[in-house]
Amino acid sequence: MATLRLADRVALVTGGAKGIGFACAKRLAQEGVKVVIADVDVDRAKISVKELKELGCQATATKCDVSVKAEVDAAVATAVEFFGGLDIAVANAGIVKAVPFLDMSEQDFDDVIRVNLKGVFLTCQSAARQMVKQKSEGCTKGKSIITMSSVNGVMAIPTIAGYNASKGGVNNLTRCMSLSLAEYGIRVNAIGPGSIATDVLASVATDEEARQRLLSRTPLGRIGDPSEIGSVAAFLASDDSSYMTGQVLYVDGGRLALNYTVVPPKKS
Repeated sequence: MATLRLADRVALVTGGAKGIGFACAKRLAQEGVKVVIADVDVDRAKISVKELKELGCQATATKCDVSVKAEVDAAVATAVEFFGGLDIAVANAGIVKAVPFLDMSEQDFDDVIRVNLKGVFLTCQSAARQMVKQKSEGCTKGKSIITMSSVNGVMAIPTIAGYNASKGGVNNLTRCMSLSLAEYGIRVNAIGPGSIATDVLASVATDEEARQRLLSRTPLGRIGDPSEIGSVAAFLASDDSSYMTGQVLYVDGGRLALNYTVVPPKKS
C-alpha cells in the first residue's frame, strides 16, 4: 500500500461543500488528511462529508460564513475539537457577481470583496494563529495555508470588476502572509484556476457557442476538472513543496501564456 503523503494532518477547507472546494477536500482526505468542510450551505457540506466517509476518510462539516470572524474562529475550533489541531487551511470560499461596471452597485462590490478578500484574510489569520499556537506547544508537522486566486487576479473581465479586484487582492495578501508567517514555518501559497468545470460554467455543457469561446482562449483545448485543482492543493499542502512560499500557481490550460485566440477542437 502506498504511503499517504499527509497522513494524520488536519485541514480546514472553506467553501468545501462542492466544486473546487470539495475537490480539494476530497484529494486531501485521500492523502490521509482529516478534513473539516466549512460552508454556508451546511446541508450540502454534510452530504459531502458523507461521501468522504464512504471512501474511508475522516471528515466533519460545519456552517461558516467566512466574512464573519466569529464563524471563522468557530470553524478553526471545530478542527481542534474533532481532530486535535490544524495543519492545513484552504481558503477557497468565494462568490462572483456579473454586472456591467456602470451598473454595479456598492452592495454588489462590497458583497464580493467581503467574501473573497476579507473572508480569505479572516480564514488565514485564524488558521495561522492556531498553527503558531501548536508550534509553541512543540508540534513539528509542516504547516501550509492555500488561498484560492484566479487568472482574473491578473486579467480583467469588464463585467466582474469586484471579482477581479478581490482576486488581485488575494494574490498580494498571499505574498504578504507568506513573509509574515515564514518565521513560524508556515508556508502560504495561492492557486489561480482558469476555466474549471464547476457550477459557474454549467452553461457550457449545453451552450456550444459559450464552450467554443472558452476553448478559444485555452491552448490545451479543454475545460479543467476540479480534481486538477485538488491535486495542486495536495502538492502545496505536502512536503513536496517544502521550499515554496509566496507563490501563485496558475492552473489554467495555458491561458495566461496566450496573447491571441486558438481554434478549439470540434465537439465530437
